[in-house]
Amino acid sequence: MSPAKSDNSVPKSRLLEFYEQMLLVREAENRLSKLFADGEVPGFIHLSVGQEAVCVGVTSALKREDTLASNHRGHGHALSKGVELNSFFLEIMGKEEGICGGRGGSMHVADMSVGMLGANGIVGAGIPLAVGSALAHQVRENGAIAAAFFGDGALAEGVLHESFNLAALWKLPILFVCENNGWSEFSPTDRQFGANVRELAGVFGIPSDYVDGDDVLDVHDAASDLVTAIRAGEGPRVLECVTHRVRGHFEGDSQKYRAEDEMNSLSNHDPIAKLESVISKRRIPKKEVAAIREKIDAKINAAVEAGRAGNAPDFDRAQADVYTAVRGV
Repeated sequence: MSPAKSDNSVPKSRLLEFYEQMLLVREAENRLSKLFADGEVPGFIHLSVGQEAVCVGVTSALKREDTLASNHRGHGHALSKGVELNSFFLEIMGKEEGICGGRGGSMHVADMSVGMLGANGIVGAGIPLAVGSALAHQVRENGAIAAAFFGDGALAEGVLHESFNLAALWKLPILFVCENNGWSEFSPTDRQFGANVRELAGVFGIPSDYVDGDDVLDVHDAASDLVTAIRAGEGPRVLECVTHRVRGHFEGDSQKYRAEDEMNSLSNHDPIAKLESVISKRRIPKKEVAAIREKIDAKINAAVEAGRAGNAPDFDRAQADVYTAVRGV
């Protein structure tokens, strides 16, 4: 684990920027939870509540031209990479004005204009997409890099091992980010995989680091160091972020498989509360923090109303790219 830098060395503006971004992700998902319960969000949704420090810490080390491939728990990745909030809600609420015309929804939200290659409903499937994007950056010599987010539940997927191999052989400009929340769907990860991601990376000669994934400052510092090495042409890097999943595997999951003491201790790991503690110690006025909360509430409210005002997809357009007309039929 890289040594953490002093909180006092972080500019006030950066602290508040992180706070605003993390709060946006948290409150967007809190609202999506309610919308889903009320039947306003079609399909399943998988929330990343408790993991906001990872998406914000990593994407703050990236540039707009960099690309990012996500997983089924990808709302935070999308928003922190720059996906516009109203378009995001329109998409997840299944409206035609959404980023993907309402066809992608929660698990396939994508926006190429900001380098968001997409969330993905298949475990580990976003990883090779990021590898392909990294190869494209390398061939084009555009100076950009790719990032792949995946959970510890993807460690046993063969596609991860294959992606590590190709990235190492070709020295691709890619950052592999493992959000280790200790759970693979409904089972502890250590019951399904006999190693850890850094050991696996070491087999392929890929340098790695790990951080407290609940501390956005630590995540940002570690990600920035690894990204610097990748941009310098030193090949792929792996960052393991140890974090905590507050909600169930999917929204509506009762989580009866988790121990009561674990559930009761989750608030002790809240990344937003940790950052609020840092902000308080820096004596940043409470009115500035309150103003950020009011700003986020207003943005979320506006996005929800935009989503409700959107149009249901036209049937003929909705089936485009799904069915192909057969001549003579």
